[in-house]
Amino acid sequence: MIINRIKGKKEKENEAEIRVTTELESESIRLLELTREEHHKMQDYYATLPDSAENGDPDGEVRERIESMKRANSNVGRAYIQLIDMSDELGARWNDLMKSHRKRLIPLPSAPANTYIDQTESKSGHFAQGLSIYKLLLICFIGSFAGVVIELLWCLLKNGYIESRSGLVFGPFNLLYGAGTVALTIALYSFRNRGKWMSFVGGMLVGSIVEYACSWWQEVAFGSRSWDYSAMPFNINGRICLLYSVFWGFLSVLWVKSLYPWIAMLILKMPNRSGKIATWIITAFFIVNAILTCLAVYRWSARIGGAGDAGAFWSFFDRFFPSDKMVKVFPNMKFGG
Repeated sequence: MIINRIKGKKEKENEAEIRVTTELESESIRLLELTREEHHKMQDYYATLPDSAENGDPDGEVRERIESMKRANSNVGRAYIQLIDMSDELGARWNDLMKSHRKRLIPLPSAPANTYIDQTESKSGHFAQGLSIYKLLLICFIGSFAGVVIELLWCLLKNGYIESRSGLVFGPFNLLYGAGTVALTIALYSFRNRGKWMSFVGGMLVGSIVEYACSWWQEVAFGSRSWDYSAMPFNINGRICLLYSVFWGFLSVLWVKSLYPWIAMLILKMPNRSGKIATWIITAFFIVNAILTCLAVYRWSARIGGAGDAGAFWSFFDRFFPSDKMVKVFPNMKFGG
């Protein structure tokens, strides 16, 4: 038993000694050796500097050496950044692949790795591969629905009751979440195979910008606001705050590493012809829904402001979108200064 343990320990030590040495690593070792040699040479060269200073460095040798070292430093710096990028991407791709195959105590399926999705899309020639308009539209629809569901659950957990979080008059959809999801997808798509920290930082910035822009546009267009973070610490004009910016960061990591892969795989199952037709039908529904929502909110605002009968066109909205219905759909919308 003892002999077997000793043999096993030696085998593990031998395995640890076996490692892959890339050409980049070999060249980096040579660079270190060359730098050390140059450092020793410079000790002798420093002794010649007083004479060069007295003669005014007529050949410009000292200046050329300085500029050469600056260029070398710049080259090494760029190579350093590229190596960080490559090692981060390789590690992220491999970790995502291993995570997708990892066995769990609870037998739940893991999200497919983005590397696998990229490979499948490139081989299939799917109509919604990459960042095509079809994929972005479908992601917008899914994000509009999923965002409302998440907010409903959050409201239930926080307040103990369910309250509408819809942003359109028809259906449980909110284009703020759809737009945010599309913006995150576009902004973070190139980082889908990178470390989580990049998605987190990028998501904080993109999500906050989208949220601020939507709040500003709503106030300018309709004179209303659906959220106000003025009571929250580290807020900007009550439109965004640090806490929710951090939420955007965590949501971005969840989106890029877990939710987007599942959605991309789901989209890949859609046939090319029927998938295109379905996408445009849903797009038409959302466009009509958004137009009716804007007009209904505008007329609602006018009624609150004391506007009376304004003809057959606005009477349609008074009849089908009365104030009590609008309050149920948009319970947090406030008008006024």
